[in-house]
Amino acid sequence: MTGEDVEAFERCIAAGGVAVFPADTVYGLATDPESEEGVRRIYALKGRPAERPSAVMFFSLADALAALPELGPRARAACEALLPGGVTLLLPNPRRRWPLACGPAPERLGLRVPDLDGPLAPLATVRRPVLQTSANPSGGADARRLADVDPAIRAGADVVLDAGELPGTPSTVVDLTAFEARGDHAILREGAVPAAKIAARLREVAG
Repeated sequence: MTGEDVEAFERCIAAGGVAVFPADTVYGLATDPESEEGVRRIYALKGRPAERPSAVMFFSLADALAALPELGPRARAACEALLPGGVTLLLPNPRRRWPLACGPAPERLGLRVPDLDGPLAPLATVRRPVLQTSANPSGGADARRLADVDPAIRAGADVVLDAGELPGTPSTVVDLTAFEARGDHAILREGAVPAAKIAARLREVAG
């Protein structure tokens, strides 16, 4: 993947287009999180129910934390302990940011910051957030390689980026909505990062 690829990705997102792109886990779909048309297209391509939330992805932890100044100190410390990496954090969203990503629960936000090493490193220059979800039909297998992405999804995207073979295991989903108040967390889906590793890191943060 080249700098030109990333520039095409950024232009696509800025215009509310839809991109297939590699994350640190599996291939995903991305659009501007404030583009109703882009979000509608992604959900249509996947056959995803409209009421199911997606996540907002930033390509650096600093950008993510700067965009969420309302996070409490404990939640912020949890983000710093777990990100970047193969996790999706479910966080309180009192300002109801990016409602198109939140589905029927705008007071909660899914946050992703991928670990951009090796072939993914050029993506670290992306400064804008994206709404993202996995690049597979709803309920279908996750795509480890670009060739594994459903041809209809590839054909329906405006930009397609290829970074070779990815690990292939989706992110672990961690509910941190009660972490600020009580230090509690819940694993909603165990994936790329083991639940025990997450618990150990959060114990250090919670004290």
